Amino acid sequence: MIRSLHIANYALIQTIDIDFDAGLSIITGETGAGKSIILSALGLLMGDRADTKAVRDSSAKTVVEAVFDITGLTDINPLLEANDVDTMEDTVIIRRELTTRGGSRAFINDTPVNLTLLREVAGQLLDIHSQNQNQMLTDNGYQLRLLDALADNSALLAEYHKLYTAYRQSLKEYVTTRDAIARVSAETEFLTFQLEELESLNLQPGEQAQLEKDRDVLANVTEIKAGVSGALSAITEPEDVTACISRCMERLASVADYYEDARQLNDRLQSAKIELADIMDTIREYDSQLQADPRELESIDDRLGRIYSLEAKHHVDSDAQLIALRERLTKQLDAASNSEFTLAELENAAKHAKKAAVLKARELTARRTEVSASFAALLKERAMPMGMDNLRCEIVLTPTKLGPTGADAVEFMFAFNKNQPLMPVGKTASGGEISRVILAVKSIVADRMHLPTMIFDEIDTGVSGDIAARMGVMMKEISRSCQVITITHLPAVAACGDSHFRVFKHDDDLSTLTQIQRLDRAARVRELAQMLSGTASEEALAAARALLNK
Repeated sequence: MIRSLHIANYALIQTIDIDFDAGLSIITGETGAGKSIILSALGLLMGDRADTKAVRDSSAKTVVEAVFDITGLTDINPLLEANDVDTMEDTVIIRRELTTRGGSRAFINDTPVNLTLLREVAGQLLDIHSQNQNQMLTDNGYQLRLLDALADNSALLAEYHKLYTAYRQSLKEYVTTRDAIARVSAETEFLTFQLEELESLNLQPGEQAQLEKDRDVLANVTEIKAGVSGALSAITEPEDVTACISRCMERLASVADYYEDARQLNDRLQSAKIELADIMDTIREYDSQLQADPRELESIDDRLGRIYSLEAKHHVDSDAQLIALRERLTKQLDAASNSEFTLAELENAAKHAKKAAVLKARELTARRTEVSASFAALLKERAMPMGMDNLRCEIVLTPTKLGPTGADAVEFMFAFNKNQPLMPVGKTASGGEISRVILAVKSIVADRMHLPTMIFDEIDTGVSGDIAARMGVMMKEISRSCQVITITHLPAVAACGDSHFRVFKHDDDLSTLTQIQRLDRAARVRELAQMLSGTASEEALAAARALLNK
């Protein structure tokens, strides 16, 4: 529900702040007082096109901001989080700002957003109905949601959606595999040649790096051998360094009785002697292995050349990628050789998944068909007291291919006059008629599906007396399930409200301003008296009190 609305610097409004309650809120005022300006400001929050001419004072920006209570709405915050908008537990704040230079900015919870997201979020929070904005009932998707709400299909729809998703996934896997096999089959000869070329190389993991290392050694063996031999000579000539360490140990041992650190030093020298001896053995062994072998170098260069050539051919950078390519080609060709069996399995799985989804879709169709007739009858029953004595209604379900909501297309067919053929509601109804039908629809489904705050803009135009009273009572019933805000000129409707606001114009020294006032009971009586007779006479006041009491 909408908790509060702030409008600043917009058309005839300097600043107004409105705090709304749950239930049915009534807005009244003389024609031209500015009620449409408030609706237009709410339209900005729903993403309507901004008109810079509406900016009242060009030196300041226009601001329209609404605070919504989203308790119980489970879809809003996940949608905001998915679009990187900060969230608050039970509140959403929507703001629109305009400037005379054509600037328009939208914010949700102080985070800048585009108009697409603004419309999506606001559309779940506000539902504005006027004789020019009653397109919802003509939307076939909305009509289907109405049927499902009345048939209590939420659990069945969830089951169907799982089955439909599984079918779509299995079908996608079948089509993807079929296309991949077709491509592989068309290229089998070429892929086989590529695989044979890679297999003949018999490349091993890490082989390229080792070959490059061996090649570098063989290419520089003379220089390396000179360095290794020189290192060996440095620790063995003119005397083996280990012999020097042995003599040092003997000298320290001779004074061990007098020099207490001698034994510890001897232990360290012994470790050094062992390490040096091992180093000398390693150098000797490496020196003995170093041989200049032109044939081995040629062999390594030849194999590296083959590796580099295949890497360039396949546009890869390493032997690991060549090995991965070899494995991938092997799998592709294996799949191609087993394609008939593989496709048969996937096709069979897709058929079973479709059959399960079709059976569940038939359950949906049966329940929708069952509720359609009763809904059409109930809709006629609710609408007739609102001046639609000749209304006829039929809900037509047409089979379609499987989709996210089942296998049904729905069309609400109406005739509002005698001898008029049934036609889709958008092609046969006037704005006022659609408004009243929507009011009847909302009264039927209000307790079956979550509805956003509904704002009715003079949908009671053209009716009076008992019909107006019935429409007021119907809005009151709807407001038990969701917040309803109604702009009206009819006292019988206004008397049904839980709260009442009056829009009026006020002249100051410089300009005319639109203002709004919450009415207490005494003020409501005066306002209803004015609406009833144009005066606040005692008779009119008494009639207004009686209307409120009723």
